[in-house]
Amino acid sequence: MRVIPLVRFALAAATLAACTLATAAFPDKPIRIVIGFPAGGPLDQHARLLSDKLQAVLGQPVLVDYKSGAGGTVGAQEVMKAAPDGYTLMLANTGVMVINPALYTKLPYATLKDFTPSHARPCSRWPCWSTPKCRPTA
Repeated sequence: MRVIPLVRFALAAATLAACTLATAAFPDKPIRIVIGFPAGGPLDQHARLLSDKLQAVLGQPVLVDYKSGAGGTVGAQEVMKAAPDGYTLMLANTGVMVINPALYTKLPYATLKDFTPSHARPCSRWPCWSTPKCRPTA
């Protein structure tokens, strides 16, 4: 009778240990937040606040990288080409992800195919995006 609770406890402990080992390595290098606009705008302010909090929580540097041009398309293309490892994120506005695809027929990216939303900031409508192979787990 006592064996079953002990087995359950051992399985739970093994699962927790495996999850801890699997996630302990991330992040092991700086994280980059790409913005498709120049410094000083509203996205910049949000990125700076976000990067400060992420650095405190993750214990790794979080860099804000400005890739301005073509209404945010240059930054989006930079993120699209990044490795799907979770270290490159894009803070984008509606123009980059919704309006540009509706206006331009020859964009270097397809919003739904090339990006995965990782989260939306609760105080704004500017979501973070990453490459589709990098699926958020939380």
